[in-house]
Amino acid sequence: MRRKIGKNLELFYIDSFPFVNPKPKKLPHRVTLGIGGNVGDVRRRFKKLFFMLKNNRKISIVSTSPLLKNPPFGYEDQPYFFNAIIHLYTKMNPENFLDFCLKTEKRFKRVRSFKNAPRTLDMDIIFFDNKKIEKDNLKIPHPKWKERDSVVIPLILMGDDF
Repeated sequence: MRRKIGKNLELFYIDSFPFVNPKPKKLPHRVTLGIGGNVGDVRRRFKKLFFMLKNNRKISIVSTSPLLKNPPFGYEDQPYFFNAIIHLYTKMNPENFLDFCLKTEKRFKRVRSFKNAPRTLDMDIIFFDNKKIEKDNLKIPHPKWKERDSVVIPLILMGDDF
């Protein structure tokens, strides 16, 4: 099912997006993860990602948002993106979770050709517990999350239950 919510914004409801786990396994760390992509069959890729995360012993999915189809920013001569938010618990610390995300992007054929380039899968750590981290390769909370419809709209749709 899909629903237009603005001139250039649409919501998509597919298997696992949205999803609420009635009894998530509480692991030590709470993470809000943003995912996105605009190359190939992104909706199918998100379903595969969901099941890969669900089957990982170091991760417990709490909930997911519907998918938001939205225009690109930065480099605009590319297809629209699908984006979603995943709330999860993890045993991994922030650095290990970042490494996990980068390896997962690579597994899903992510190529980093230039800034804001089209991509098969993008995984951004939006929040990690209540931590503030300022490193060259890791900034938490994500520095531009408040400016991005791709983060703000799915978060609003999920409510404040995490």
